[in-house]
Amino acid sequence: MIVLRLLAICALALAVASPAHAQSGAQQKLRVIASFSILGDIVAQVGGERIELVTLVPAMGDAHVFQPTPSDARAVATADVLVANGLNFEPWLDRLVAASGFRGRRIVAAEGIAPLALRSAHDHDHKHDKPAKSGGRIDDPHLWHDLTRMQTYIDTIAKGLAAADPAHAEAYRTRGAAYAAELRALDAWAASEIGQLSKEQRKVITQHDAFGYLAARYQIVFMAPQGVTTEAEASAEAVGRLIRQIKREKVQALFFENIANPRLIEQIAREAKVKVGGRLYSDALSPPGGEADSFAKMYRLNITRLVEAMKRD
Repeated sequence: MIVLRLLAICALALAVASPAHAQSGAQQKLRVIASFSILGDIVAQVGGERIELVTLVPAMGDAHVFQPTPSDARAVATADVLVANGLNFEPWLDRLVAASGFRGRRIVAAEGIAPLALRSAHDHDHKHDKPAKSGGRIDDPHLWHDLTRMQTYIDTIAKGLAAADPAHAEAYRTRGAAYAAELRALDAWAASEIGQLSKEQRKVITQHDAFGYLAARYQIVFMAPQGVTTEAEASAEAVGRLIRQIKREKVQALFFENIANPRLIEQIAREAKVKVGGRLYSDALSPPGGEADSFAKMYRLNITRLVEAMKRD
């Protein structure tokens, strides 16, 4: 409550001190907020030089446990557009929007995309996961790991930016179409790379359930000791069960994620007597200049590392 009160005070003070942003000049850029780094890069690809972009959860940041600051509230308060993933990926976002007094256009990139069900509610106890209305279903929010679903994701962003800035609508549509084509080519390459592996080889261990869409797209079995969020610790029972499964099925591909502490995967690797395949990027990019500082680079790197690890005998 204290944090929310501070956010509200900061937003109110800013509103009094500065008039709301207006699209008054031809050179004025659209002020856009993206909730996390992967989404920020996608928005930048579509928006190009027409937008001024701020990303809330930074590179290497974990959106599951992010805590907004007063400066985040000030940024949201003055934005024209707020772009979020949706599907409860950003459980803190509604509170931030309410505290900031944001009055711009809100784009939910996942809107209109049929999500995968992650797991039944009784299989975990993560307090940020909200079961859907029937049968304890939990929707998997990590849509960006399926490049076919990303076609709709990009189209939604392009249409939202165009609606907020009609003068440059054609530019957003053109950039969005070009970026969608780039990701279709990337998907074809990934399918070809993974297609070289037998189904028996396509087994991977990661820290939390972030790769369900990639698994479904390319028929890979992903296993994880944690659920959809990194907030909760994996239980000893879950870890033990996973180690037994690794030994039984001879899984060779173990990875830690860029947003999580690698100690758990290292423990599992020691006890199962297998080699860690390195780092995968799940929910965040690397910092600028790093090996995965764009979504396309991140995806290509993940596929390359997965294929190399799954090829091991």
